[in-house]
Amino acid sequence: MRKAFAEALERAADGRELSREDLQVLLGADEQESASLFELADEVRSRFVGEDVHLRGLIEFSNYCAGNCLYCGLRKNNRRLVRYRMSPAEIRESARRAAGLGCRTIVLQSGEDGFYTAEVLADLISRLKEELDVAITLSIGDRTWAEYALLKEAGADRYLLKYETSDPCLFSALRPGTTLEERLKRIAWLKELGYQVGSGNIVGLPGQSLETLVGDILLLRGMGVEMAGIGPFIPGDRTPLGRFPPGTLEQVLKTLALARLVLPRAHLPATTATATLDARSRARALKCGANVIMPNMTPLPYRGDYRIYPGKDGLGEMPEESYAKAVRTVKSAGRRVARDFGHGYGNL
Repeated sequence: MRKAFAEALERAADGRELSREDLQVLLGADEQESASLFELADEVRSRFVGEDVHLRGLIEFSNYCAGNCLYCGLRKNNRRLVRYRMSPAEIRESARRAAGLGCRTIVLQSGEDGFYTAEVLADLISRLKEELDVAITLSIGDRTWAEYALLKEAGADRYLLKYETSDPCLFSALRPGTTLEERLKRIAWLKELGYQVGSGNIVGLPGQSLETLVGDILLLRGMGVEMAGIGPFIPGDRTPLGRFPPGTLEQVLKTLALARLVLPRAHLPATTATATLDARSRARALKCGANVIMPNMTPLPYRGDYRIYPGKDGLGEMPEESYAKAVRTVKSAGRRVARDFGHGYGNL
């Protein structure tokens, strides 16, 4: 083990704030060093958020998107994608199914689809909150301050708005017509409105460096998010980045472990994208700091068309199978399924 790595890890174990240099040394861990990093992240997770794993039912209700992000299969210029929109009634039925299985949070996710106005979504959220004993997380991209306010008033608890990369030039190159500044402004709005805010990055993006990843972690810490979603870049054959190599599982796990060290009380998912790299990766992520899994509750007829990236895990599974698999993963890691909503976390 390198002396610099051992010293940085000791500072992390003592709960001291890690410098940019510390983070870069830890992110560059070799196989032996990584084992020590993962062990510490697991200890910090246990100490600050306990042994429970929160299962949050994911409903991907529309794959229409006004954006044209170079890495995403939902991009509007992907003319080969079969588009769909679930009706509010279908969404409610999927939420009932998820809640019946045991999901205490429903995650409503879509592309940036203006077909669903804030008023339509607010009515849907209020109905779900009246009928079901669940928390609601939204992941629907860029909206106006007034729309975010209406959705919060309707009962939305959390909002996931990932920044993907902390490099403003890389951000604008990968997300044409948008800026990192605007994205961060919206994240600030969400915090002001009282949402529990989630954000996060993609590991292995073309043009990303180790320094960029360090910047991503520092940005997460600076925002004090309640949840951080960290997953790999997976090249899509129907995107401009299809010829680039994917992010590596080891780098994803190291980034996840560092996120746990700098955000000890945050919710950190073992993401579906990570599971796409390796079927065992979710169990591994649970031992590197993760404490959330999002079993897919999207109805089977739609699931294959929510094609953000190819090879997505669990495409042929019924919602009951996805939930059961998540429970097995939790138990295989020696953990237990949470029974609460998971409110009250954060890093303030």
